[in-house]
Amino acid sequence: MENEQQGNILDQIISKKDSLPKKQKRLCDYMLNNYQDMGMLTVKELADKAGVGTTTVLRVFKLFGFDTFYDLKREFHNVQKDYTDKWENVQRSFSSGNESREVATLTDVFHESIHLINNSLNPQLIESFKNAMDLIANAKNINLLGLRPYRAVAIYLELLLEEFHSNTRQLSYDSDALYDRILQMKQDEVIVIFAFSPYVERAIDAAEVAHDHGIPIVLITDHLSCPISTFSDVIIKLEPSDKHFTIIPIIALVESIVIELGKRKSKTSIKKIQKLVETLKDRGVIIE
Repeated sequence: MENEQQGNILDQIISKKDSLPKKQKRLCDYMLNNYQDMGMLTVKELADKAGVGTTTVLRVFKLFGFDTFYDLKREFHNVQKDYTDKWENVQRSFSSGNESREVATLTDVFHESIHLINNSLNPQLIESFKNAMDLIANAKNINLLGLRPYRAVAIYLELLLEEFHSNTRQLSYDSDALYDRILQMKQDEVIVIFAFSPYVERAIDAAEVAHDHGIPIVLITDHLSCPISTFSDVIIKLEPSDKHFTIIPIIALVESIVIELGKRKSKTSIKKIQKLVETLKDRGVIIE
């Protein structure tokens, strides 16, 4: 190397890539996203995978002050070794009981999330998911309701579905008009309700009105004893946490719903998403 570099190679790439020409930036983005594989690639393989020419690769490693491509790969190796050493230190701290407060919090939350997802995924969930998707996929309109913190989950599901499914309605914004909107629904629609303990009275009342009106309900909850269970056609139960508030299992379920609905509507969903992406690119809303 000609010059001493500041920070590791990932930091250097992040700090410089946005000022580079388009192809060099594309190469930098590829290296950032695939830095674990850099040690196994030749110049040509890297160029092919990143979708650039070999001359772009040569320019970039020179730009970052490396004399040879080998020197660049060695820096990526050093990054991986550094991260590996740090992780081994963290693991040793687990066994010693001396882990830092930050490490303990991070690992506890991640381990609890994995535990909740694993415990939620059981035959009952699989069967309920299938039944729920049959209702959702065949519904003329998909209505979504989540109150208090679960409004965010309902909105997230709406945003994902709207990219390819136009018949989605959000009920979570204006709870005062909730009953009016439910009474305007038809029986070929469906309501997906997110209700987790402690339950919101307005959501329970809305479910009862919908049930009396003949509207199918998919309930996503943490306990089968949820008051809305009585009014629901399908109940999807997720494992609750007794350690901290979390919506990670709900997010995993939401994304499963979106992917499965996309598969079932693939003839139209793929075209709609492609058209949306093209439009966003043309209008400068997103960039590659």
